[in-house]
Amino acid sequence: MAATASGSDDDFKSKGQQSPLASQRARQPTEANRKGRFGGGYFPLGYKDGFNQWVSRYLMLVYIPALGQIANPSKWANVPAAVAEHNVLSYVPYLRKPPTHTQTGASISTPNGSTVTVDDHDLHRTTSATSQTKDDPYGPRQWNSTMVQLKGKNRALNEFSVERVGEEHDQNLVMLHGYGAGLGFFYKNFEGLSRAQGWKVYALDLLGMGRSSRPPFRINAKDREGKITEAENWFIDALEEWRLSRKIDRFTLLGHSLGGYMAVAYALKYPGHLNKLILASPVGIPEDPYAVNAEMPEPGNSALANEFSQDQDQTVDESNPSIPESAKTGDNNNFLDARSKAPSTSSGTSDKNTPAAPRKPLPKWLTYLWDANISPFSLVRWAGPLGPRFVSGWTSRRFSHLPPEEAQSLHIYSYSLFKQRGSGEYALAYILAPGAFARSPLIRRIQGVGRQLITPSGATTSTVEAATKQRETGIPIVLMYGENDWMDIAGGYAAEQKLKEEKERALQSATEEERKREAGEAKVLIIKKAGHHVYLDGWEEFNEVMLKEMKETREKAKGLR
Repeated sequence: MAATASGSDDDFKSKGQQSPLASQRARQPTEANRKGRFGGGYFPLGYKDGFNQWVSRYLMLVYIPALGQIANPSKWANVPAAVAEHNVLSYVPYLRKPPTHTQTGASISTPNGSTVTVDDHDLHRTTSATSQTKDDPYGPRQWNSTMVQLKGKNRALNEFSVERVGEEHDQNLVMLHGYGAGLGFFYKNFEGLSRAQGWKVYALDLLGMGRSSRPPFRINAKDREGKITEAENWFIDALEEWRLSRKIDRFTLLGHSLGGYMAVAYALKYPGHLNKLILASPVGIPEDPYAVNAEMPEPGNSALANEFSQDQDQTVDESNPSIPESAKTGDNNNFLDARSKAPSTSSGTSDKNTPAAPRKPLPKWLTYLWDANISPFSLVRWAGPLGPRFVSGWTSRRFSHLPPEEAQSLHIYSYSLFKQRGSGEYALAYILAPGAFARSPLIRRIQGVGRQLITPSGATTSTVEAATKQRETGIPIVLMYGENDWMDIAGGYAAEQKLKEEKERALQSATEEERKREAGEAKVLIIKKAGHHVYLDGWEEFNEVMLKEMKETREKAKGLR
């Protein structure tokens, strides 16, 4: 029996992953919402425009023109990923000429099956660009675009960073995007977050995604757990290599969606390096019995479909009418008083006797493709001239709340990433079951974040005697969700509860010194009038919350609190 959209706190808390907009609102979508920003139908981009984008992809494969020559692309002109990223970052306030290195870090498929590859000499020659902003009320600031080389063949991370000139920075913020996205999606956050004194802000493209290099993705493990671990290590080992190359000891890590999942995995495998962990609508927290236990293929039901069908005009322009205003203000972000209604099970799901809203079915063909590990971006690449049109079905809804020029640039940027050679995207089927439930749920292990054994040097090898190891004494963890998020907010509160219980257990056996160093905290924050992409939908409030967290982190590091 489905929970009704009565606005009851108990009803909301008992729900799994599903869209408050899609399942709770009684009104029918308007004609404008059905059509999207760019035109009519589910795929608003016309056949002609889609064909033009596809053809121009091959006209620009080898020669990447100077960035200035395509500063203002025609309405649907396709551009290389470097230029597409540059155009998105041009909307960053005070940054009139974004620095953009011109290496995308991947071999690019051509129509005849051959590839165009940049060798190591070219990689080092073309992978760094810098600019400074003038007439900046919060500056001057220095902006950098770099391809950071890692160990091994064709392994490099695309990095964008900003720091205040003439000011020593003692804190670092590292931002990780979600599945299939890129660092350009944070363009609404770079300027605001870099106002913080003493901070350097980094954004990275995950290995095999965005404009990072795209080595072949392979899994060698034979058992289920081994495959999951290997898929996670693909991303987090690259992040650790990047940290070492940048000589950063400790930092604050922000991850959105899949980036949030990887941030938790990183904190567990590489302890001792995080000052704070911020999870923005993280995927993979709650436990789903099908995702954990069932053999392939898995049931095709999920709220993941809302990521492609939900119109952002509704998400950001209106509050969810089924959520009382008292739940949004005056209760210290205790969303719907959900702390007192946290799931009774440790899995982050509701009691089996609690009615749950039905999940939105995924098409059977999509479930089949997922089980066969055929990524959605493969479909874009295979679609040829229809590829840009398919992408417009998502971008027209995802960016419908933005000014047309920004939405257009983000569409072009998205398509420029989606068409790249497949790589890290193939890890998804090993990490998530169809529909965004984790095969190894974070609710089972998130309590271990900030509680791992480490050596003074940060090593975690078993060859080191236990006597030389020191146990972490907790780190602050923030879980952020959008008011209209299709991700499971209840899972966030369940995680908060488990983290607090683990802190209580740790304190019971802690030494006096460990009690003094205890830093474990956990809280859930809600960003108003935002959906799953909280950093973009509700960017102003998101930036305010982040600046507050950053200030608090620096003050604690300096012993001011």
